[in-house]
Amino acid sequence: MREKVLKFVWRILPFAAVISILAGCAVRLNQPAEGEVASSSSRLVYAAARVTAVLEDNAAPDYDNAEGRRVGDQELEIKILSGAHRGEIMTVTNYMSALFNVDVQEGNRIIVRIMTDESGSYYASVFNYDRGIVLGIFLLIFFALLIFLGGKKGLGALAGLVFTLCTIWFILIPGLIRGGAAIPLTVVITAVTAVASLILLNGYSQKTFCAVLGCVGGVLVAGVAAAIVGSITPMNGFNMQEAENLILYGADKGLKVSGLLVCGVLISALGAVMDVALGIASSMWEVKAQSPALKAKELFRSGMQVGRDAMGTMANTLILAFAGSSLNMMILVQTYEIPFLQLVNTDYICLEILQSVAGSLGILLTVPLVAFISAGVMTRVGKKSGV
Repeated sequence: MREKVLKFVWRILPFAAVISILAGCAVRLNQPAEGEVASSSSRLVYAAARVTAVLEDNAAPDYDNAEGRRVGDQELEIKILSGAHRGEIMTVTNYMSALFNVDVQEGNRIIVRIMTDESGSYYASVFNYDRGIVLGIFLLIFFALLIFLGGKKGLGALAGLVFTLCTIWFILIPGLIRGGAAIPLTVVITAVTAVASLILLNGYSQKTFCAVLGCVGGVLVAGVAAAIVGSITPMNGFNMQEAENLILYGADKGLKVSGLLVCGVLISALGAVMDVALGIASSMWEVKAQSPALKAKELFRSGMQVGRDAMGTMANTLILAFAGSSLNMMILVQTYEIPFLQLVNTDYICLEILQSVAGSLGILLTVPLVAFISAGVMTRVGKKSGV
């Protein structure tokens, strides 16, 4: 019993130390800087509300410009459900157009923006539907299925997902905003999240070690490829659509926009590269377990064979993910009949191509890298018990 406790402590101690360090960094990075003024957006007040009555409804379907969506205005009576004004009854006018269209009925939940003027009087305006409950239930269903179908592996995957999201939101993004070196910081964060996610999913083992090395190597390849091509073209964070707003609202805090393009490639490639790296390492582990006499060369050949089957599908997955996020833009391209020469030299299209191909290149080179590392490690060290 004592040995099991010591073994558990030994396994959990590195994680506890890393989480403590990361938590300290997160607290420090998310504290307001001395003399920092809150942004106008952070001072806006939003609250949940329920429509208690539709006093007037002057909206009608518009089949010419809104595909049948109701356009016009509504006079609503609402009850505030959260915040300082909870329980108050207010009257708001809900303006509906083809694009901004919050068409509600009595009993619907909405989000309102409450604005207070210098005299202390306040009023509410309709912001959007209250989607929080539905999305929360949707996420809970996903988490429940992940744990139910995946068991301990599913729980580990969920823990890795939460760890990754928290690390990006509370450390990477605040670090970038405060002027941290974009590419080195993102490399460190992606490496840490890859190690943590793979260990949480698969525990301490040879195949985890091999997958981690291959994953970090594949992500670095994607980042280097994006940096080289971006430097030659030239293309960087200033070519992104959000660059203007980032300059206006982030430059005074120290944000460096130029490196954000490569950072985005590193993060977007991480998930797919982890998938490929662990899949190949696990396959090679099983092959070695079934045929212990295999030499490194033969094991490497088996890993490459498995990797070739994964290359095409995973590269397609990454490219199609970028294509899906750009579907509206591609529709506009064909609608406007943009000339090919203009199209392939447009910032937006070039960025999508660069991100897609760089990420896919990372996946492709992860295969031989993981196969090479796994062949060497697994043939030298051999199988360990308890993996």
